[in-house]
Amino acid sequence: MVGEQEMAPPKGEPILELKDVRVSFHTYAGEVRALNGINLTLYKGEVIGLVGESGCGKSVTAATIVGLLPENGEVKSGQIIFEGVDLLKKSKKEIRNLRSTKIAMVFQDPMTFLNPVLTIGEQLREVFTIDKKRLAQAALDYDLRRLKEEERDARDEAQSAKIRARIAELEGLRGNPPLPKRRRRRHVLDSLAAEALKKMRIPDAERIITEFPHELSGGMRQRVMIAMAIARDPDLLIADEITTALDVTIQAQILELLKILREEFNSTIMIITHDLGVVADLCDRVAVMYAGDVVEFSDARGLYQKPLHPYTQGLLRAVPRLTERPTMLESIPGSVPDLIYPPPACRFNPRCPYAWDLCRQKKPELLEVEKGHYTACHLYTEGSKRPSPS
Repeated sequence: MVGEQEMAPPKGEPILELKDVRVSFHTYAGEVRALNGINLTLYKGEVIGLVGESGCGKSVTAATIVGLLPENGEVKSGQIIFEGVDLLKKSKKEIRNLRSTKIAMVFQDPMTFLNPVLTIGEQLREVFTIDKKRLAQAALDYDLRRLKEEERDARDEAQSAKIRARIAELEGLRGNPPLPKRRRRRHVLDSLAAEALKKMRIPDAERIITEFPHELSGGMRQRVMIAMAIARDPDLLIADEITTALDVTIQAQILELLKILREEFNSTIMIITHDLGVVADLCDRVAVMYAGDVVEFSDARGLYQKPLHPYTQGLLRAVPRLTERPTMLESIPGSVPDLIYPPPACRFNPRCPYAWDLCRQKKPELLEVEKGHYTACHLYTEGSKRPSPS
């Protein structure tokens, strides 16, 4: 299984590992088995995509990682190893601290998560005030930048020497800088907020921080959400369907921002989407999910050139192609199963054209069929005979 062997090619130490993670929701109708033993590995600096139909467990996986499952959600078993530490053994307070410093998440609908009665600047300032040490360091960097600008504009050598002495004094505080005093803290925070927006290529950032969420377009609000996430310099950014509610032009702009994050800041990103075009454009590797299982895991090129799992093949056949004459789009027969009473063994077997008795008797493991290309399907189990499609 993926959790028990190296992904190829190895990329150093993994930043995140999910090992046999099982999650259930307790409802009046019964126990919903939402995740059925997820195994994933994410390396620093890479972009990984989670794709699949609605209800397949993509967002539940993200919520489990950041500790945001609802009250009726329960992690039944498994490990979530982030930078060498099992997050499932952390307290709620420790997970909150982790979300404020190391793991950031951007959600699908920014209007749900932006406070409508606070300006953008007020909400960004709150991000910076969470981490006192970072605020102190940011204030010190701000003062040093301002002094270096003054030195360039100094009238004479005496003034320049005085400024250099002050710069040297502040440089000596780098190890343990003091918090800025209250009367100038607001000015520093506004500067940091505007700088965060400028990183997201938001024009007129000084004006934007004075506006309320409802005064911005959907694309601009999504940029603000991304700015709030990366303002903390997280080690991992999780983006959950962030282009779904946007028109194609704004989608392209948001995707371009994610490329910038990757190239300029070496960000590690997990993208959750049902849009296979997003995956092709951005991701290094892709995990295809179905009904709480990872059914295929590969680099993006390998997935598109040679999909192995029947579900992945069906998804790709359903994508319209601009290079071909318009025809009736193919679809996958049936629907996502009821996870209170999931199908036995392979959960895709009721919809699979290749299913046979073994598929209803034994859950397939995620095996490496080709180098770096994993799939969970009995078609590739050693010794099995591939049946003809029904």
